[in-house]
This record gives sequence, structure tokens and C-alpha cells, in this order.
Amino acid sequence: MTILIYILVAIIALVLILSILAPKTYDVFRSIEIDSPKAVVFPYLKFLEKQQEWSPWAKKDPDMSRELRGTDGEVGAVNYWNGNKDVGEGEQEITKITEGERVEGTLRFFKPWKSESDCYMDLQETSEGKSKVTWGFSGKNKFPFSIMMLFMSMDKMVGKDFEEGLQTLKTKLEA
Repeated sequence: MTILIYILVAIIALVLILSILAPKTYDVFRSIEIDSPKAVVFPYLKFLEKQQEWSPWAKKDPDMSRELRGTDGEVGAVNYWNGNKDVGEGEQEITKITEGERVEGTLRFFKPWKSESDCYMDLQETSEGKSKVTWGFSGKNKFPFSIMMLFMSMDKMVGKDFEEGLQTLKTKLEA
């Protein structure tokens, strides 16, 4: 019986130590330069329907069900989706727009697990007729998910999707 108590205490201590060491936040972003002026690029960031034209997740499940609520391209617009295991279920809401420069939003995932993140797309003019797009998201790792982040990387899980999406946007706009 004493050994069982020691084992239980050791397991609890291990979980506590791991939860202290675990990353509490994440911030993933990628950037790309596009040979197109800001005025041409910005609608592909601002409008949720336009985002579907270059979204890596739209490619992963072209049959996912989607519903757009509100006025697309305005604060409060929501893109809801429900798809296969690669895309899950969730919604993206536009929360702030700085015209021609930045779109901010909230991502809410319902499946495969519940989470909420802040997302953004920044647009800068790098030189005449060229634009730099930065796409990112950030949030908090809640216990016990935070412990899993000791062994997994949000950057590795999502970063490649951001790169793929930005490359698709670049190819589309430079065609």
C-alpha cells in the first residue's frame, strides 16, 4: 500500500513539474513577398470568400460545408466550416480591419478539440508594386494541452500550412 502511495505522489509531482515547464502561449506566423500592389492583394486578405481561393485547408477538404454569416469583408463577418479530420469544425470571425494594412480575427475550433486563437494578416508595401503579407495566429495553451506542447510544436503543425497558403496566394496574384 505504501508503494502505491509513493507511485501516486510521484505521478502527481511529474504532472505538476511538466505543467510548470510547458509553454503557456504560442505564436506562429509566416511571410511572403508578392509582386502585386497592396490594392490588389488586400481584398484576398479582407474577404473571407476570397481567402478560400488560397486557403490550404480548402484544398484538404474541398467538400467541407461552409456558412458565411454577416457581411463579408466587414467586422463581425464569420466563416463557419465543418469538414473532414484534416480541417475539423470551427469558425473565423473578423474582429478588426485597418483598411489596406491589416485584418484581425478570432479562430474558434470546436473539433477535434476546443480552442480559441487570435489571427491576423498584415500587408506592407515593400517597394513599388510589391507587397509583403504576414499571416499568423497566437493563443494560450491550456492545461493539460500545454503539457502535450512539450512534445509537439504548434509552429511545425501549422507553419507548413501557412507557407502553402501564402505560396498559393502569391502564385494566384502573380499569374
